[in-house]
Amino acid sequence: MPHATTRDDVRIYFEEAGQGTPIIFLHEFAADYTNWEPQMRYFSRGHRCITYSARGYTPSDVPDGEVYTYTHFYTDSLAVLDHLGIERAHLVGLSMGAYSSLQIGLNAPHRALSMTLAGVGSGSELENLDAWRKQCRANAEQFETLGSAEVAKVTREAPSRIPFLVKDPRGHADFYAALARHDAKGSARTMRGFQGGRPSIYTLTDAIRAVTTPALIICGDEDDPCVGASLFLKKHLPAAGLAMFPKSGHVLNLEEPALFNESVERFVTLVEAGRWPVRDPRSLAAH
Repeated sequence: MPHATTRDDVRIYFEEAGQGTPIIFLHEFAADYTNWEPQMRYFSRGHRCITYSARGYTPSDVPDGEVYTYTHFYTDSLAVLDHLGIERAHLVGLSMGAYSSLQIGLNAPHRALSMTLAGVGSGSELENLDAWRKQCRANAEQFETLGSAEVAKVTREAPSRIPFLVKDPRGHADFYAALARHDAKGSARTMRGFQGGRPSIYTLTDAIRAVTTPALIICGDEDDPCVGASLFLKKHLPAAGLAMFPKSGHVLNLEEPALFNESVERFVTLVEAGRWPVRDPRSLAAH
């Protein structure tokens, strides 16, 4: 099985398909490498596409210890690119993967051709940050005490997941059947370390304003925890565009695969043609 090795000797499982300019897909908390299959099949017709499972998600390693911070996660993405000899790639992330993509834009912008940030920013509201982190700790304990299968039953009807259920019951059922098979220890450690420990994007304003990497922000209009954060990033990222998917929730790449693929393809095409400009700094200063 193909693996990349991180700087702390964690093996990250990946798959790749196609040839051309690289695109790497970064999955959300409730997903793994398999949830990008519709995009792998579509984009590999014209690009070299890579999908991988984050640490804590089999068949990648599930290490022990305090090694599940947001820094570990975004540098793991770079380790996969390093292993494959890829200097720069388009980053396409959903939720947790979108946060990691943004961190690459902040900390290693020379590695990103572009950033697609879908379903980004949940848990960032400063007034609710303590409650969010408390909930993440409680969710981690649920994985440890109940197991992934029981947690999947509890979370499958969360408000931002209902649009997926309504539109595609079969896809929704497959998604949560996969979550039920996740390694419970890995999920608990990720929930406690990454989800509950990452900085709010609202505390990163100055750094975000300095990122000139082309960015596409995609949000479902019924994904309430991400709407405000998406608007914030649109306002402050100098080269950002915003796509709001109507009557859509959180799992955008599976809930609306055709619309998602079309939006990302148009974005990537414009970036590669040099037609995705950076806004005039004066317009950002006005906000």
